[in-house]
Amino acid sequence: MADFVRTYNAVLVFMAINGVLAFSMYAVLIAGQLSLAQAAFASIAAYTSALLTINLGLPFPLVVVVGVSVGAIVALLLGLPVLRLRGVFLAIATIGFGEMVRIVALNLDITGGAIGLRPIPKVVTLWQAYLALALCACFFWRLRPSKLGRGLAALREDEVAARAMGIDVVRYKLFAFTVSGAMAGLSGVLFSHFTRFIAPGQFGFERAVEALLYAVVGGTGHWLGPVLGGGFLTFLPELQRQLGVEAGWLRPFYNGLILLAVVLFVPGGLVGLGRPLGVSRRRRFGAAEKAAPSVEAASPAGPSGNGPLVRLEDVGKSYGGLAALANVGFCVERGEVVGLIGPNGAGKTTLINIVTGLTQASTGVVEVRGTRLRRTPANRVTSLGVARTFQQTKLFAHLSARENVAVGGHRVARDTFLRRLVFVPGARRDEASDLARADRCLAMVGLLDRADEPAERFSYGDQRRLEIARALCGEPALLLLDEPAAGMNHVEAQSLADLIRSIAARGVTILLIEHNVRLVMRTCSRVLVLDFGRLIADGPPGEVARDSEVIRAYLGTSADQPSSVPEAGP
Repeated sequence: MADFVRTYNAVLVFMAINGVLAFSMYAVLIAGQLSLAQAAFASIAAYTSALLTINLGLPFPLVVVVGVSVGAIVALLLGLPVLRLRGVFLAIATIGFGEMVRIVALNLDITGGAIGLRPIPKVVTLWQAYLALALCACFFWRLRPSKLGRGLAALREDEVAARAMGIDVVRYKLFAFTVSGAMAGLSGVLFSHFTRFIAPGQFGFERAVEALLYAVVGGTGHWLGPVLGGGFLTFLPELQRQLGVEAGWLRPFYNGLILLAVVLFVPGGLVGLGRPLGVSRRRRFGAAEKAAPSVEAASPAGPSGNGPLVRLEDVGKSYGGLAALANVGFCVERGEVVGLIGPNGAGKTTLINIVTGLTQASTGVVEVRGTRLRRTPANRVTSLGVARTFQQTKLFAHLSARENVAVGGHRVARDTFLRRLVFVPGARRDEASDLARADRCLAMVGLLDRADEPAERFSYGDQRRLEIARALCGEPALLLLDEPAAGMNHVEAQSLADLIRSIAARGVTILLIEHNVRLVMRTCSRVLVLDFGRLIADGPPGEVARDSEVIRAYLGTSADQPSSVPEAGP
């Protein structure tokens, strides 16, 4: 073993350094962001640390701290403007930043220009490199089961749904970007103080793509992925040399083949080839609480008052010259179950989007629990005790049912990551409490026995129920349901009606959008009707069902006579 370590010492060190670089890419990928600035962050930290060591003779531990800090700060400053971009546009912007850094390094005397910077003291040892890798791995090991980790996973799956769950997506993206910069900076410091020489060409676009390869080939679904990917792809060239093949063009060729094979046949990467680790959150954190299902109304911080829970006054919303809503005004009192019906295109979902902060009203006043919404982001509206489902289900497909519902409890969950990072016992208890709350909500909708299954495996009807459970986990004061009975048969719709009544009995105010008129009339104490963006009726179900304008606009004049529409009641 000692002979092996001596023989392959350099390869083993580079496996660790590349693993750290892979973690810098992993940090943004788990948040659903595609950034290719990691090589630039590593370059800036490498040059900074090398200059401090050469010119000032600073001790290596201090140089590491400075390099990591520089990488994090540069990433934070870059993230502030570019994180408004998504997908390929973010990738292009970060590629541009990386090229800018390379050109600057190429033309500055202090960096040695094209010749590079040397000699840098070689102080990195094998154990130091693997200590750095272990610290990065520990960071993500402790992150994943925490509230912060669940939020990042939700952000990767669906940004709109994450916002509606109360997640501050801007802050979470900046966190991921900053961590990425810090770890890229760490890899740059290790690289410069092991190779003793750095040049701009070592941190170009090819290096950024290598970081992406390490993370994707290893697998982005588990914190072990970057370790496996970085180690495997770093060792392959050495294996090639051992076989006596020195062709330099082979490395990008087989790297491309490996990436193609992973994308087509093993989407989970190398880590997905073995038995999935930590799939069962119940086993990992202990059995969730077996208490009877219970969902209580929220008591969020902030003003509540004694007035209506929701108040709209002359609300309008226009898209260009098209008015989706015009002069809509009504109040929803505490404890009410209010139905909102109307033909397709009437503006019902637009109205819910305005109340939840996903869309801003063009005109009028919107108040929730006494707080006037003035360009208020969705995560802050959620903090007032507002939860919702979507017209088209927006579950986090690759997360388990329990994890989906736990994300819904983001508003009431306690932050545990920093305590987890230093192994404070109370963090584990808080996480167990969060999962127990999620299990109670799953039990309430009859899905507890499938808590560990990914949401993508659920039938459409079960996905609807799972989305309701997720909304309930935040212990809302106001629950907005957008066509929850869509796709359900009569028996399922009746079960949904019973569920809505049981939720209302616990003091939760409900605003229900639904095309199943019978369901609305049976469960709601009051019905609103929208037509072409205007409120044409507001009253008890029986009264609304007999309204001639409602019959003309929505209910029809033959099959749905007022006498055939049931009154509200159990």
